[in-house]
Amino acid sequence: MAVALELAAHGRGRTSPNPMVGAVVVRNGRIVGRGFHEAAGKPHAEVNAIEDAGDQALGADLYVTLEPCNHTGRTPPCTETILRAGIRRVVAAMRDPNPRVAGGGLDYLSRSGLQTVAGILEAEARRLNESFVKFIQTGRPFVILKCAATLDGRIATRTGDSKWISNEQSRAYVHELRHAADAVLVGINTIRCDDPLLTARLETGRGKDPARIVLDTRLSIDPRARVLSVDSEAETLVVCGCPVDAGKKAAIEKKGVRILEAPVKDSHIDMRALMPLLGQMEITSVLIEGGGRVSAAAVAAGIVDKVVFFYAPKILGGDDGVPIFRGVGPRLMSECIRIRDIRTQRFGDDVMIEGYVDSTPF
Repeated sequence: MAVALELAAHGRGRTSPNPMVGAVVVRNGRIVGRGFHEAAGKPHAEVNAIEDAGDQALGADLYVTLEPCNHTGRTPPCTETILRAGIRRVVAAMRDPNPRVAGGGLDYLSRSGLQTVAGILEAEARRLNESFVKFIQTGRPFVILKCAATLDGRIATRTGDSKWISNEQSRAYVHELRHAADAVLVGINTIRCDDPLLTARLETGRGKDPARIVLDTRLSIDPRARVLSVDSEAETLVVCGCPVDAGKKAAIEKKGVRILEAPVKDSHIDMRALMPLLGQMEITSVLIEGGGRVSAAAVAAGIVDKVVFFYAPKILGGDDGVPIFRGVGPRLMSECIRIRDIRTQRFGDDVMIEGYVDSTPF
């Protein structure tokens, strides 16, 4: 199963809105077939592994990171492929989290005479597909809040200078996070200050770009902003309140940019109300890379599932820089947002701290 999980991860950034899935066919204690789901619309991991095994699949065991599907979607049911191949036992890391089909695949195989087992390395499998699990159960995307800060908690100097707080290794990892996410979200101030492209540039070449989401309540974005004319297969989405200037809206839409009108709360985009709208667009995961106000708004709205903070060994030494969060915080320490399941990693001299908001069910 550990091998199947490694295979599944090869599909990172390519399978959404489907999950990442890996599978191996085992005969007489030896792996004779391997496969993973390469991209949405392509054959599932079980099919690829069985094809790789060929005739050796007859009487073999199939280890798969997610319960085989028993319904027709973009591809035929994997259960039928498993039965035709003569697999004798199916071991799944986790059952399908989709409440409409959970258990259907394994139950069908069991009724068809196969041995079935579930729950092997289940925690690892759920974490691998944490975005899919949340999306399929709630209709809302899994939200990761990312920031890069000095040791004294500043994301920019008093003049707004932030290049560069983190080192090249940390920034390279952020591009991997973008590659894995369906969308990256920033506020209009980040566009004004940094004029970013928000693309995924991997060391091995260009990655899969996420959709670019800009929160811009009054549609004040400069038509010359680079994010409006990125050479990318992924779309740019500007979220505004309504009403906005019809002429400017039409001019921006001519660039191929989508304008999404969303509810406003306290003169800013209501981020909690925005998430179901993104879910309707099959955006299963969002990476927030905004400034202090966007980060604070996301936390206050209760939409953040996971945090990824990079700390550089630098100190500004004053209280006039830009903090990670801007605005009013809690009155008591007992009211803090707690982070659990902490993981740390070094990127050169930088330290990354990653963890889940305590209410996240993963």
